[in-house]
Formats: sequence, C-alpha cells, structure tokens
Amino acid sequence: MTNNKNVNQWIDEMAAMCCPDQIVWIDGSEEQLEALRAQAIKSGEIIKLNQEKLPGCYLHRTAINDVARVENRTFICTSKKEDAGPLNNWMDPKECYDMLSKIYRGCMKGRTMYVIPYSMGIVGSEFAKIGIELTDSIYVVLNMDIMTRVGKVVSEALGEDDDFVKGLHAKVDIDESKRYICHFPEDYTIWSVNSGYGGNVLLGKKCFALRIASYLGKNEGWMAEHMLILGIENPRGDVKYIAAAFPSACGKTNLAMLIPPEFYRKKGYKVWCVGDDIAWLRVGEDGRLWAVNPENGFFGVAPGTNENSNPNALATTKRDTIFTNVVHNLDDDTVWWEGLDKNPPKNAIDWKGNPWDYTQYNKNDKSTCGAHPNSRFTAKAINCPCISNEFNNPKGVPLSAIIFGGRRAKTAPLVYQSRDWNHGVFVGSIMASETTAAASGAVGVVRRDPMAMLPFVGYNMSEYLTHWIEMGKKIPHAPKIFNVNWFRTDDQGNFIWPGFGDNMRVLMWILARCEDKVDARDTAIGYIPEIEDIELDGLDVSKETLEELLHIDQDLWLEEAAGIDKFYAQFDDKFPQELKDELATLKANLK
Repeated sequence: MTNNKNVNQWIDEMAAMCCPDQIVWIDGSEEQLEALRAQAIKSGEIIKLNQEKLPGCYLHRTAINDVARVENRTFICTSKKEDAGPLNNWMDPKECYDMLSKIYRGCMKGRTMYVIPYSMGIVGSEFAKIGIELTDSIYVVLNMDIMTRVGKVVSEALGEDDDFVKGLHAKVDIDESKRYICHFPEDYTIWSVNSGYGGNVLLGKKCFALRIASYLGKNEGWMAEHMLILGIENPRGDVKYIAAAFPSACGKTNLAMLIPPEFYRKKGYKVWCVGDDIAWLRVGEDGRLWAVNPENGFFGVAPGTNENSNPNALATTKRDTIFTNVVHNLDDDTVWWEGLDKNPPKNAIDWKGNPWDYTQYNKNDKSTCGAHPNSRFTAKAINCPCISNEFNNPKGVPLSAIIFGGRRAKTAPLVYQSRDWNHGVFVGSIMASETTAAASGAVGVVRRDPMAMLPFVGYNMSEYLTHWIEMGKKIPHAPKIFNVNWFRTDDQGNFIWPGFGDNMRVLMWILARCEDKVDARDTAIGYIPEIEDIELDGLDVSKETLEELLHIDQDLWLEEAAGIDKFYAQFDDKFPQELKDELATLKANLK
C-alpha cells in the first residue's frame, strides 16, 4: 500500500523474523474492517453483542494472566543507562533486540501480520506524528481504528518520508514470563510481545503518545503529557481551556466529561471534552501554549462508570464500542459491570468466560467480580455527547490553566495556585496520592507521581523536569498552574467536598484567577481562594467547611517537605536546581 522504501524494508525485516503466512495492509475502509470483524467473530476473538441495543458493539476477553499494563516488564532501551534515568527500567538496546528476536522468531507461522498505518493527531497537522504497527491480532486492528486515525490517508501523508514510529506486536503464546513492552526512543521503535491487553498492545497509546512522544518532544521543543483537556463555555459563548494531570483513581475521566451543576447550567454554562487522557502541547505563534488530543477515542475503565458518576462516558459506549473483560449478560446479549446499575444479571458469563450470576458477588472479594476491576471500553470520541467542536481542529486549543492533583486526606487544600511557572513545575513534581483500603499494602502511604508521568516518561525524568523548566522560558503567555485535591476527609474518613460536577466551582475560581478577576490569599505553599470567591450557591457546604477545605496545616506540610526531600534524593545529578530551590523556599516559608 506504499512505495516508501523505508517502510517496506522494515516490514520485510520484521516479516522475515516473524514468518507470517500472509501480510495484510489496513486501509481503514469500513468494508475491510467489517470483514475482519466477521473473521474475529468466527474465531471467537470477539463476540457480537445485541445490535439493536448496542449497535456496532463487541465483547472481547483477554487471557486471565493478561489484564493490565505491566510496569515491571516495561523497559526504556537507550545506549546509555543514565539516559533512561534512575526511575525507569533500563535494558541495553542490543541485548534487548537480541533477546526479543529469539522470542519473535517464527511466532507468526500460521498467522496473519496486519500492517496498521496510523496517525496520532489530525492527519497532516503540525501536531501529528505517524506510526506503523505490525500485529497478529485483529482485536488490535479494530481497537487501533477506534483509538487512532488509521489507513490509506496516513500512508499518503507519510509519502517517502522515514519519520515514523515503528511498532511490532505479537501475541506469541501470552507467556507472562516472556512478556515485554520495550521502547527504543533513539530508534523510534516499540516492541511488544506475549500480551493481548490493550494498554500493552495498542502501541499508539501510552507507548507512542507518551513514552516515545515525550522523547520526541524534548528533542523538538514540545511536550507530551498525561493530561485531560476540557473547555468551559460561558453564557456569552466564550470558551476557556484547561489541561489537567492526575494519577489513577483521581477522577480524571469524570472531570474531562464534567456536567455542570444546576446553578451553572441555568446560567448557560457548558463543559466540552477535548480529551480524557493525553495532551500534546506546543507554543503557538501567539505566544500561548496550545494543546491537542492525539487520540481519536477513549480507552476507559468500565467498573464504576454509570449514569450518576459519568453519564457522558456511559452514553459514549452505547455504539461502536469494544468492551474488554466485562460481564456478558446472556438474557439480552448486552454487557454489565460492577457499579453500572442495580440490575445485575443472573444469567451471565464473567470476564474469565465462566457462568456467573450476581448472587456470587461479594463487593469485599474482588475474585467474585463478574467484570475485571481493570475491564475496559474502547469507544469513539465523536460519540461522546460533550465532545468539543474543536476536537478535530488541527491547531488544537489555547490553554488558560494547567492543573495538577492527587488524593490527599489532610495535607493538600481543595485548590491552590503556584506563584509562577517554576513554582508550578515544582507543584507538578511533588504530585502524590495516598493509598486507600482498596489498594494492597499499607493505608495512607504517599506515592509520588510527577505530572502523573512516572510510568510514562521515555527518558530520564530529571531531564523531563528540566524540559518543563526550559519550556517555561519559551512561552510568552504561559498558562497559570494550579493544584487541586477533591479528596480531603474529616476525622471519620468521609469526603468533605462533594466532587463530581461540583468540581466546576473550583474550575471557575481557577479561570477567574487566570483572568485576574479575583484576589487570593498568599500562603506558605501558594495562593488560595478568598472564601467568598468559591461559589457555594445550591451546595450543602458552609463557609466554615470551605475554610476547613482550604486550611494549610503547617506541621503536615513540614512532614510533606521532608517526604519531598526523600523523593528528590532518588534522582541523579541531572535533576534541575530550580526545583531544589523551590523546595528550599517552601521550607523557609513554613518556619
């Protein structure tokens, strides 16, 4: 499907190693995709669901040992170990290629190699980057068609150029002892083997859009970030955009698809989703920071998604969606998962492929779940009711604010603003969440995850943080940087802030600060709101409670500073001095 010598030579090399029976180019046509769906249904790779209730929807089950990303089997392979940094798993590229080549050798005998040309970002835009994924999985083909822009138009855009990311995936025999997801940033290459789970095999997602892209961004002067992008439209029709980074289990997708509370809806405010997971950021000609979502779909966690928690996400899944590792309701040929509704099926098949009914379910015992806790839906972004009109704008959207956040019971206030860009980078670098009873291990342990990028930076994180500092010098009109914490608790462990749609009240203060419409109180950690500037109308939260939510406990922050010290000590000598200086300022402010 291409005359590109670089592409064809690479495919020939990979085919010689993997020995597929045939090679099929994916042209992105509905005719070809429908034929592949029919083939996958026949082989049992996917199950066709009720097309009246869930048109264009299918169910897939992974192997029981293959249900999530495997960070301990994920490697950054650079010539020098220090270029991968102290926080990444590193392997020598030659050793890695040699080891993996032995696993790949002959692995596609009796199978088809599918060639997927895909674009991250709008084809042809200055943001866009092209990749080609080779895979022996129809499931991967169908998901990549949802998650990226696939097909002939991508090959044409690439032309004779050799500027593409090379991705090789093979299921082999799903042996977890030989499962590897390896990135070679210097070669623009990703090799994934012995997995069929989306996060490990949809190579355009975290592998390309964050790990390889972050490396490209460092070299080319832009940023690849683990961020949602949303727009808030005021009654006059003006839209302001925010990007936000959160670790897992902090409500990222819910915020991306936020529904305004009634107080704001009545006034005519709207919220638009540009992206729920990844943002690529560039400095525009106007000196502002512009963001684009390089993906074309959502790869969301199913359990807990319902009409109350995220009605927009749920609506998105009603058509053209691939569900992975959820419950198959045999009564009406639909799907179910824990937290979907209060009508669980009795006549069903669980994510493992075994008969299941809800009477077996014990919410305190994960092994009795019908759907795997990390079960997923892959859905087209254009099917989301609140998708932004700017979603397909090749220029992206201009950012007014960047938000960092985590899950902290007592330490972090509801919201605070950094004093300037470097202080904002410091705030992002110390992002943290505390373990809950739902996680294994001790409760209340602080886990730091700078910019929510700890598992996703494709090079040395010290250099990544330096890149943030350097980018700040290149943005004449930089977005202001904030930190939020929806998870403050009382002494009984109950959340104080209602969260969900009411988080918009905090976002409105953030935008007001960006437009210099309200003052703020200067504290040891940054600027916090005046009580009267957070809208409480229609909310069962008193001004006294809001004061509590914004309270900064000096002793807890002294402990926090000591924890940051320990965390920073893990980094190497490439760690930016600017962040050490910010930590010193924090300590001085707390005295």
